[in-house]
Amino acid sequence: MQTASTNICERMGRSQELSDSKRGTVIGCHLCNKSIRDISWLLNIPRSTVSGIITKWKQLGTTATQPLTGRPHKMTERGQRMLKHTVCRSVQLSAESIAKELQTSCGLQISTTTVHRELHGMGFHGRAAASKPYITKCNAKHRMLWCKTCRHWTLHWQYLPDCIMPSVKF
Repeated sequence: MQTASTNICERMGRSQELSDSKRGTVIGCHLCNKSIRDISWLLNIPRSTVSGIITKWKQLGTTATQPLTGRPHKMTERGQRMLKHTVCRSVQLSAESIAKELQTSCGLQISTTTVHRELHGMGFHGRAAASKPYITKCNAKHRMLWCKTCRHWTLHWQYLPDCIMPSVKF
């Protein structure tokens, strides 16, 4: 036995698009003077969906899915895989060189802005490497002294007073 809360939970969330026959059934019920609530209950479709189908039918005269607005993406899935492969192979390439490489290898005409946008979408971000100071000659000498002094240590070493070198500053 289903309770009201489980029925609501089953109906909530985004699902696939309704078939043409189900949309036609909604319009047929509407033409038979059924209310939106009744249609929703009969077909087990959310009221907002039923309302949207009826509104679309009144405005456009059809319930067919309309083409999407906007320009299609320049990069296909294959192009994105090639871009990711190029970046993983050599990490320090600039966006310009990546765009040129994609143009020569697969004939894909994309701009550096598109490369930036696609890489950001994939989770790649440009970062400057952290600068690490070089070890000075004096510090290298002190390190070597410490290593030579303590080379006989074991895993269970004890505090040895002769290993302390007060003259060496770390």
